Amino acid sequence: MERHINVVAALQIGYSILGIVIGTILFIVFHVIGDFVDEQEAQMILPIIANVIITMVTIFSIPGIIAGIGLFKRREWARILTLILSVLHLLSFPLGTAVGVYSIWALVQPENVEAFKKL
Repeated sequence: MERHINVVAALQIGYSILGIVIGTILFIVFHVIGDFVDEQEAQMILPIIANVIITMVTIFSIPGIIAGIGLFKRREWARILTLILSVLHLLSFPLGTAVGVYSIWALVQPENVEAFKKL
């Protein structure tokens, strides 16, 4: 069951990095569109939207990276944080739902709960 914990940790980090990559792409797209649009209002608003998107995505992705690192180190707080994040991931269909369901299943197994309590 140790392998499941490592997989969940990697999934948390990977899913968070994927969010940051998608947010960065949206950031670039909104800035580029803002440069090509002829309307003054759109040129002002699109960079603001881009900044909000990248800020929110980064804020929501950092806990997943921290949780994944904590899971690799077998910290109990990381297990709890990952369970909370996994419940939130359930709302992000389909990839987030798959990550959330697997993470919850793996982290509530009695053997895995004991693995965190040993340290």
